[in-house]
Amino acid sequence: MKISTKAFGEITIDDDRILEFPSGIIGFPDLKKFALLHDEEKGENVGIHWIQSLDEPAFAMPVMDPLLVHDAYNPTVEDELLKPLGELNPEETLVLVTVTVPSDLTKMSVNLRGPLVINAGTRKACQVIIDGEDYPIKYPIYEILNAKKKEKEGE
Repeated sequence: MKISTKAFGEITIDDDRILEFPSGIIGFPDLKKFALLHDEEKGENVGIHWIQSLDEPAFAMPVMDPLLVHDAYNPTVEDELLKPLGELNPEETLVLVTVTVPSDLTKMSVNLRGPLVINAGTRKACQVIIDGEDYPIKYPIYEILNAKKKEKEGE
């Protein structure tokens, strides 16, 4: 499938890389098909990836593995919320959080309360809301990423 995107120009997405969000994502219930993209030049290990809407080419959202910035991230999610994804096994389950990158990069944050859960086996996904106050909507990550970058440079 070829699509023209606002952020990435014209790209080709293999059918086996398309993710379906049957209920859409929060704030965008009509957007149901996405592709998980990364910067080809930097490789997959850069940390920040993008979910690109295939329904609305102008919509792409940065996402990342929450464990990169919160070692103990392990929210409890009700099984009922994950039923639309099919049977989940740990090897095929991917959890991502959305990244907010404001003009002041020092205020960069991730939403730990609304993770995206992806079943790589079925290529179905959903966004869930975590109850309680354990995980904030705006978890600051600038200092954490800077510290990890300096640590890596020191190796």
